[in-house]
Amino acid sequence: MNALQGQYDAVVVGSGPNGLAAAITIAQAGRSVVVIEGRDTIGGGTRTEELTLPGFFHDVCSAVHPMTVMSPFFRMLPLEKHGLEWIQPPIPLAHPLDDGTAVVIDRSVEATSANLGEDGARYRKLMEPILDAWPQLEPLMLGYSVIPRQPFSAARFGLLALRSASSFARRKFHGERARAVFAGCAAHSILPLENVPSAAFGLVFAATAHRVGWPSPRGGARKISEALGSYLRSLGGEIVTGRMVASLEELPAARMILCDVTPRQLVRMAGARLPAGFRGKLERFHYGPGVCKMDWGLEGPIPWKAAECARAGTVHIGGTLQEIEASERAPWKGEICEKPFVLLAQPTLFDETRAPAGKHIAWAYCHVPNGSNADVSERIEAQIERFAPGFRKRILKRSVLVTSQMEARDPNLIGGDITGGSSDLRQFYIRPTWRGCRTPAKGLYLCSASTFPGGGVHGICGQLAARAALRDNA
Repeated sequence: MNALQGQYDAVVVGSGPNGLAAAITIAQAGRSVVVIEGRDTIGGGTRTEELTLPGFFHDVCSAVHPMTVMSPFFRMLPLEKHGLEWIQPPIPLAHPLDDGTAVVIDRSVEATSANLGEDGARYRKLMEPILDAWPQLEPLMLGYSVIPRQPFSAARFGLLALRSASSFARRKFHGERARAVFAGCAAHSILPLENVPSAAFGLVFAATAHRVGWPSPRGGARKISEALGSYLRSLGGEIVTGRMVASLEELPAARMILCDVTPRQLVRMAGARLPAGFRGKLERFHYGPGVCKMDWGLEGPIPWKAAECARAGTVHIGGTLQEIEASERAPWKGEICEKPFVLLAQPTLFDETRAPAGKHIAWAYCHVPNGSNADVSERIEAQIERFAPGFRKRILKRSVLVTSQMEARDPNLIGGDITGGSSDLRQFYIRPTWRGCRTPAKGLYLCSASTFPGGGVHGICGQLAARAALRDNA
């Protein structure tokens, strides 16, 4: 608490990965900075807790982190010296089907193509140029550059990405296996798969599996936050926890204020500092569907019918392209699908620190209408049981978090939206307004996933906002 009595070059409100990234960027520039966090521990949604039974450590929000390992910002930090260790499962992703088999995305494009049957050559022809051009594409996709170093590669990717996943899957692939696994990757957009730019998410998530895998931190997501906090402190940055900020007037004097919050929260906190017109734009910012999230303490591993699923860190449960389309369309219509698409992680197959010896945990969620407090745990478990008969018999205890409970644990999850706002075409690049991270108020910035490049644990929103603040206040 005493830290708030000082004077700093910068104050960061919120200690999610973007808030910590912003503070680190400022501290690296030799400026004084303090992070103020409302909860007693740092991390935002990047936390790990005993949600079911003692000794069973579950990730509260994010669990699998391809974007963290892919992030240029995180790549330049010595986080391994601050306790962060990555675990790579043998297979990044498995997608079970009703015939008892599973489609997999392997680290190898060749191995992935081999299990796609008639679409193997098409997949290889699609992905290999993207992976070859990735070093040139990455700065454009992540906001580090607006001028492509290889215009042809950038244009090719743009023409592929700015499509709907539904039309893309049907045009590029002929068989159900490739269409289904692509649809599962595209569903990370939390958009109807008929909408542009859902195809971009399918391409990017598949590409990350090949380039860096889909790893998890040993010990859980909290290890990312703890490593970031430890590194920030090593640079001289300060962190104050247990202090919820209701108004910016509560903050100590600073030339720069960076808020790791969503637009709705910034309007409440900033009050009259923001002109009425700009407040109106923030209030019109569009939040996407929420999630109903489940965690299980298990007697043993999930008994998948398809052996490949037992080697994968992440399992997409949704069946065919048509089923996933129905699931991802429903929450945008205010409905809940009878057979929801379920994203599932099973970290204890590869990380023995997360549960007592011989026991396991699993983590999963599905998309629901924003703000819906419907408990869809029965439907989630039925989907898992569909591809893993006997799953329910292995449950020792379950935890269910509906949208309001997710938001209570992290106020940035408005209505259960885990990505800081919809990534529809209007908000894909322009987040939350044309000003990006800047506001009309001098020295006030947004540094959350509600700014470009959006959701995911990558820290780039925070880094870009801090860079803008440092330029403006040089």
